[in-house]
Amino acid sequence: MAFRKKADLILAYKPDILVVPECECPDKLIFDTKTPRPTDILWFGTNQHKGLAIFSYNDLRLEVLEDHDQDLKMIIPISVTGGRFDFNLFAIWANNPKDPDGQYIEQVWKAIHHYDNLLLSKPAILIGDFNSNTIWDRKRRESNHSNVVKYLEDRGIYSSYHLHHKQIQGKEQHPTLYLYRHRDKPYHLDYCFVSSAIAERIQSVEIGEYDFWSQYSDHVPVMVTLGTI
Repeated sequence: MAFRKKADLILAYKPDILVVPECECPDKLIFDTKTPRPTDILWFGTNQHKGLAIFSYNDLRLEVLEDHDQDLKMIIPISVTGGRFDFNLFAIWANNPKDPDGQYIEQVWKAIHHYDNLLLSKPAILIGDFNSNTIWDRKRRESNHSNVVKYLEDRGIYSSYHLHHKQIQGKEQHPTLYLYRHRDKPYHLDYCFVSSAIAERIQSVEIGEYDFWSQYSDHVPVMVTLGTI
């Protein structure tokens, strides 16, 4: 929350695209005059203090796809153009407490089935707070984290972090969340899944350090650097 107070910290990394869960609405984003201005902003939510924001910089343009299912709330299919190649971006904040089927990974499971054609029609990136990990799999429930990972991998879409750092789901060495900002409560909940064509462009995948970012949030950033997009 209060992204306006932290924007300069992450913008120092000069992102092309920035996905920010729990972000205030654009009307409240009053930046310092020296803060870089985005090319495009998309924002979704009902709470003006806590929604899902997507920012683009340089020449990249964002457009919500017509296939957007309003029932999936905070999983937004977006066309990204203006770079070296076009792709579909799925901005994710898996958090829908009103869905009786489940508010976290169940939302992602529904989305990847609903948007199956979009996952294959162009290179795809699924990025954000999934609020899930294999360690919480419900074995008798189809919509668990491991099955989401398998469904995506069957379509040639892979977790950039696990691919680049040769990690196993559920045994990640780098947490992305420290519950209540406590070092002894680490979890890996934030992901960037990419199509194989994009995976070939991965140059680095960095996870923010606890000592620095815990001053500002319980999450640390996941930063994926690709060859020119």
